[in-house]
Amino acid sequence: MKNYTITVNGNVYDVTVEEGAGVATAPVAAPKAAPKAAPAAPKAAAPAGAAGGIKVEAGAAGKVFKIEKKVGDAVKKGDAVVIIEAMKMEIPVVAPADGTVASINVNVGDAVDAGACLATLN
Repeated sequence: MKNYTITVNGNVYDVTVEEGAGVATAPVAAPKAAPKAAPAAPKAAAPAGAAGGIKVEAGAAGKVFKIEKKVGDAVKKGDAVVIIEAMKMEIPVVAPADGTVASINVNVGDAVDAGACLATLN
C-alpha cells in the first residue's frame, strides 16, 4: 500500500492505494512508484547533513513555481511547502505531517520529477 496526499481545489485528501488490488489500481500506482526511486536519491544526497526525517515529495513532474516555507518554519500537516507548476496549473506540495522545515532542496525554476524530494521536515 502507498499513501498519498492529494489537493483538489484547495481541499486536502489523504489517499491509500493498494498495489495490484485491481486492474484500475495497478496502472495508476506503477508509474508513480518507478520514477520515485530514481530521482529521489540524487536530490536527497546533496543536503544530507541538514536533512530531516520526513520527506516532502513532488506528486507530479513540473517546475518549481514558488517556495512557500523556509528552513526553520513550523508547518502543520497539509500546509503548502512548495508550489509546482505543471501544464499551466499550480500544484501545492504539502507537508505530510506536522514538523519544522529542516531543508529546502530546490530553487524556483528547477525542473522536478514526480517523487523527487523537494524538502525535509523534522
